[in-house]
Amino acid sequence: MRHLQKTIDDIYRLLDEMIQLVQPISEEKLRWKPADDVWSVLEILCHVEEIIPYWLQEVQTIAESPGSEWGRTHLHEGRLAAVAKANQRTATQIQDGIIGTKKVVERILGNLSMEDLSIESPSRNPRWGTKPMSFVVKHLVVEHLENHLGQIKRTLEQYSVANPNR
Repeated sequence: MRHLQKTIDDIYRLLDEMIQLVQPISEEKLRWKPADDVWSVLEILCHVEEIIPYWLQEVQTIAESPGSEWGRTHLHEGRLAAVAKANQRTATQIQDGIIGTKKVVERILGNLSMEDLSIESPSRNPRWGTKPMSFVVKHLVVEHLENHLGQIKRTLEQYSVANPNR
């Protein structure tokens, strides 16, 4: 269980760092897009809010039904809808949603064992093939969060360069 607690702690740390980074920032800055085809910080946060329950539910499903398919492609409806609805939400709503995902992390990862994470199942996305659920947790949750934290930082830096007087 110690390994899973470290993973839970890593997820919490990344979520807390994201929230602390964006909390003092204006809605204007959070909604700014570096390019038409690039996500704003709020869109990234909406995606983060959606990915945690999605991927952890996939892991839980495989733990309950080994051999079932898991995963999705970049065109998954839930993924796209979360980002598309970003402009209909406030930064506070999104941040509260991200904080709320900690309950999902605790509920799912807190009840899984290392044996559950060693179960291998095929992905719906041919890119991944057959992987153990530890791959999903490490790569599609923890590393995914790390990558989006970096993306948020880059976007905020780009905003500062593009808007030096704000």
